[in-house]
Amino acid sequence: MEQQLRVDARAFGSSNIAAANARFMSHVYGWMTAGLCLTGAVAWNVAGSPELVAAIFGNRPLFWGLIIAQLGAVAALSWLINRISGLMATVIYFLYAGLTGLTLSSIFLVYTGSSIAQVFGLTAFSFAGLSGFGYITKRDLGPVGSFCMMGLFGLVGFALLSMIFPSLMSEGASFVFSIAGIVIFAGLTAYDTQKIKAMNAAGNLGTDAGRKNAIFGALTLYLDFINLFLSLLRLTGRRR
Repeated sequence: MEQQLRVDARAFGSSNIAAANARFMSHVYGWMTAGLCLTGAVAWNVAGSPELVAAIFGNRPLFWGLIIAQLGAVAALSWLINRISGLMATVIYFLYAGLTGLTLSSIFLVYTGSSIAQVFGLTAFSFAGLSGFGYITKRDLGPVGSFCMMGLFGLVGFALLSMIFPSLMSEGASFVFSIAGIVIFAGLTAYDTQKIKAMNAAGNLGTDAGRKNAIFGALTLYLDFINLFLSLLRLTGRRR
């Protein structure tokens, strides 16, 4: 009987942990979805306003200022997450999502609306499967994450070089760049989901620390989703 009680206690503890992880991840996905909705709404409205389009993309200092502000918001959440409040983390996250909407509005000028909608649906379906795999698998995805991070540094480096030397981004190079982006962000989606799930600490749900963890996790998956979407759009999107 005593042995059975110990087994039941362990089973009860495991079920509680699984339930807590599920609630935590539901918060993460909820914040991520809210950020994506804000980005989409801002991008759609900016693209529909010729005045805003001209102001953002016709003014290089303003455009680069927005890019720097986006990078600053991500850096602030990444480096200061343990020093700021949950409310401040939320504000910075939505500020980043809004800024991304401003710069991402350019896709509506380059690609057809139906193409964007189709690629978004494909991205959502793929993301759900990849993130679901990362959530349920017992296999350590650390090696996958390390490989994808090295690939990400390579992508960023090539992107920066192509901005200085535009001829580097030829049609063939663009194709390889898009394929590499799809592979890298697909792997990161599964890896980051597993890593975020492990961030959940017992008793943190509903606390300020729990909210910050959820916001940070949402930002991580948001970045994976956006970059997977853009990689797929570059590869399969129909241009105007």
